[in-house]
Amino acid sequence: MHHLLLRLPKSQTPEYLTIFSHLTRSLSIASSSPFDTQFNAQSTRNLGPQVSTQDLAKIIPPQLSNCSSLLELNQIYAHILRSQLLESFPATFHWNNIIRSYTRLDAPGKALCVYVAMSRAGVLADSYTLPIVLKAVCQCFAIEIGRQLHSLAIRLGLDSNEFCESGFINLYSKAGEFKNAREVFAQNLDRKLGSWNALIGGLSQGGRAKEAIGTFMELRKCGFLPDDVTMVSVTSACGSLGDLDLALQLHKCAFQAKPIEKPDILMMNSLIDMYGKCGRMDLADKVFSRMDVRNVSSWTSMIFGYAMHGHVQEALECFGRMREAGERPNHVTFVAILTACVHGGKVQEGKYYFHMMKNSYGIAPQLQHYGCIVDLLGRAGLFEEARETIEGMPMKANSIIWGCLMGACEKYGNVRIGEWVAKHLQELEPWNEGAYVVLSNIYASRGLWKEVERVREVMKQSRLAKVPGYSLGSPSSN
Repeated sequence: MHHLLLRLPKSQTPEYLTIFSHLTRSLSIASSSPFDTQFNAQSTRNLGPQVSTQDLAKIIPPQLSNCSSLLELNQIYAHILRSQLLESFPATFHWNNIIRSYTRLDAPGKALCVYVAMSRAGVLADSYTLPIVLKAVCQCFAIEIGRQLHSLAIRLGLDSNEFCESGFINLYSKAGEFKNAREVFAQNLDRKLGSWNALIGGLSQGGRAKEAIGTFMELRKCGFLPDDVTMVSVTSACGSLGDLDLALQLHKCAFQAKPIEKPDILMMNSLIDMYGKCGRMDLADKVFSRMDVRNVSSWTSMIFGYAMHGHVQEALECFGRMREAGERPNHVTFVAILTACVHGGKVQEGKYYFHMMKNSYGIAPQLQHYGCIVDLLGRAGLFEEARETIEGMPMKANSIIWGCLMGACEKYGNVRIGEWVAKHLQELEPWNEGAYVVLSNIYASRGLWKEVERVREVMKQSRLAKVPGYSLGSPSSN
């Protein structure tokens, strides 16, 4: 029995031991809990007064598949532990189902803890276990554990398994280790489409759009027919490049792709996003209007496309149609509509949508939403409101928010707020000379030459050199 996962680095051990202890405590649920009573009652009705372990083994899989909350899953797992089902059936099947369920409910730490328990029980992972565990590893970004799993896969001869291989490519891509991802990809000459998709998707999401397109071209040369997953990744990469000619070719290719499932809404959304990023909202709208079924991502992609290219009124109208259609906007939708307000200088509308997000939809504003509002107020010269917004944020402002406000201060020559922003920027990024440069420009615009000299002296003492033509977060012309 392997012990790779149990030998965690010192920096990782406390976190996962803590997760394991929390999981153990959370699973120590009294047998009188409501769900457990219901579970036992159902078992009794279906299988008689005494439920055998063998009968329980038939009940558990559908219970795991159908559970919709962590509390419910914890209770099912507690029932499994009390019944000693895993001791009676030590094969990987039930372990895999439990790990898969925790991963599905976005509880990767608990999924890994169950895998640890499985390993300690002497049950060896199989070709179904590793891909599930790798997904959990990616969810919580536990890269070191992923490396140990890779060593285990090599020992077990599973490293060339299609699903394990794509899992490791995905893992290394998310970690930004594209050399390792390519090495995993290259070592198997009999690679399947899943491995191609993992590499193309990893490159696309990792900001390597040209490499993603190049790998797609190589896939076609090797005689592979792309599927929906391939095309979503490739169209995303194309959108990042803004290459319209390539976009038109990929659109044709998308219709030739074999769909994994009947609904192709994900692929259609990716086409909308691609055309939007290429600046062709007319083509994006053509794709959108031909969709039989739309989801929140479809509408959000359209709104973002309009917002990015300054079609503010169209973005606002699209958001209105989305609400009329009964589609509930999410936090990304509100980033899109607030971005449109920023580009259009629509302060009142921006405030209205910001409050709508909180009060009508119960969505707590995140850093991006506050960033849009601060940028909107700054561009309009409403510095006191921008300051109140930052001071009222439940989280600390980042350098992007401060930079936007600093750019607005430069535009309007606001010395007082500029000094306040520069102070925070200097504390946040003491190595960045941008705040000094912009503050110096603000002083110069007001004829405060002594202050200009003082700032330059500070820069000199700090051994910071002014970068020619550099400014921090200067607003655009709109």
